[in-house]
Amino acid sequence: MEEVKKQLGVNLRLFRKKRGLTLDQVAEYTAVSKAMLGQIERGESNPTVGTIWKIANGLKLSFSSLLTQPAQKVSLIHSATIEPVKEDNGKYRVYPIFTFDPVRQWEYYKIELDPGCRYVSEAHGEEVEEYIVVTEGVLHLTLNNKQYTLSAGEAIRFKAANTHVYKNTTDSIAICQMIIHYQNA
Repeated sequence: MEEVKKQLGVNLRLFRKKRGLTLDQVAEYTAVSKAMLGQIERGESNPTVGTIWKIANGLKLSFSSLLTQPAQKVSLIHSATIEPVKEDNGKYRVYPIFTFDPVRQWEYYKIELDPGCRYVSEAHGEEVEEYIVVTEGVLHLTLNNKQYTLSAGEAIRFKAANTHVYKNTTDSIAICQMIIHYQNA
């Protein structure tokens, strides 16, 4: 988690400076306190997934662009080397596999939900779509007050413009692969 925390701080400062923004302005755009933003930039804080989303949405950035180093021409990913971002006391884990690509306008994640996990994801914007494929277990997803249950091998696509909830109500881990597509990014 230390590497992710450090990279998040480096990237946040880089994006902020590149746009000529102060911490006060970023706090206003993101609804994250100036103190918290300063701690993140210095690598002193482990922000939640929700906080990272607030920053990404407020600055109109992809989630993964805040977490990872710029991609190389060939990327060989060893999943054991990827540090997850955790939520719900570690029951919800996000592994950024392929980070945002401005040409393709998408990013790719592996998501793990332990038994009893419930994660509320804030809206990501009008132009954002999520594509989810469940590879293991059962995922319960709530979108616009409608419940969806997906088992291994099933997939769903939806606009992520509203709050949505991921749950694992079973006794086994649920694992899914997720693509987040930023249309007109």
